[in-house]
Amino acid sequence: MSKAVFISKIDGKPGQVYYPLSVQTLPLPKPQGRELLLKMTAASLNHRDVFLRQHLYPGVTFDVPLGADGVGVVVGTGPDVSSPERWQGKRVILNPGIGWKDSPDGPEHPKGYCIMGGTKFYNKGTLQEYLTIDESEVEEAPEHLSDAEAAALPLTGLTGWRALVVKAGERNSSKGAAVLITGIGGGVALIALRFAVARGADVYVTSSKEDKIQKAIELGARGGVSYKEDGWEKKLLGMLPDSKHNFDAIIDGAGGDSVEKAAKLLKAGGVLSVYGMTASPKMPFLMQAVLKNIDVRGTTMGSRKEFKEMVDFIKANNIHPVISRVVQTDLGDVAGLDSLFQDMREAKQFGKLVIEFGKASGSKL
Repeated sequence: MSKAVFISKIDGKPGQVYYPLSVQTLPLPKPQGRELLLKMTAASLNHRDVFLRQHLYPGVTFDVPLGADGVGVVVGTGPDVSSPERWQGKRVILNPGIGWKDSPDGPEHPKGYCIMGGTKFYNKGTLQEYLTIDESEVEEAPEHLSDAEAAALPLTGLTGWRALVVKAGERNSSKGAAVLITGIGGGVALIALRFAVARGADVYVTSSKEDKIQKAIELGARGGVSYKEDGWEKKLLGMLPDSKHNFDAIIDGAGGDSVEKAAKLLKAGGVLSVYGMTASPKMPFLMQAVLKNIDVRGTTMGSRKEFKEMVDFIKANNIHPVISRVVQTDLGDVAGLDSLFQDMREAKQFGKLVIEFGKASGSKL
């Protein structure tokens, strides 16, 4: 049998309701075709999990376990798996979505990109003890990562990689480039910081909290400012090296007045890479940005190809995702898991929130 975490339906309007968590015991899944059977050991939360509980995310369902991020050990293989001996006992991380193979533009599938966990679009979720998944949708977990770190990587790692490397571009995210990452503290912003520092860029950050700025500096950022200060843009530009007058790229998850700020901060032809819009669902495009030839590029998640590229970069550069808090408990401990959700709702976290619920084991069932 396999425990799994779902949301339970209660009455309430979207945005006002907060669906409770429930644990169900499911039959042990049997791998079919090219599927692997995974014993999950850890999973991490994302903002989408909170949005699902508030009915603010497309396709909410009460029939699919939650969780898009996770790590597990292969304990069984389907009859058509190419090399069962290759996979047995291996620790793997899961590609968090399907429908997007290798196009640089976006998902190839006519139904678009489907993310794991809690929706009717994809019947897999990582908050369960055992699950099956096609062998093409996993990568071996980097050996230098703990279970908690490996579980923290997939969704935010993929999103941060595409936002920084693919959308901002090679020239604007490598040695000699000046990169601004807004709202430091969330999983995507922090992994983008890790990537940019490893690529040799000069990275600066914004936050509303001074302690988060200082933690970012400890992780390799050159400096940062509070976006609540008057004139913070001028202060930030003053931190740049003498050879730089503006930023090459901004990695932004807030939206709102981001284009207005970008017009002041970016070089002519600079890139504003937007992976989220937490401040506002609308973002006016100003003539000031047009005259400066600024590119505003929306970005969400990434392809299977980019997922592999991201994992390979993590391995090659010995990068560790930033973890805010780990709860080590049985998957049936709803209270422990709920405490992580509360951290996210109150924006307490600096990094990923992870639940560890199983020890790595290579034994076959």
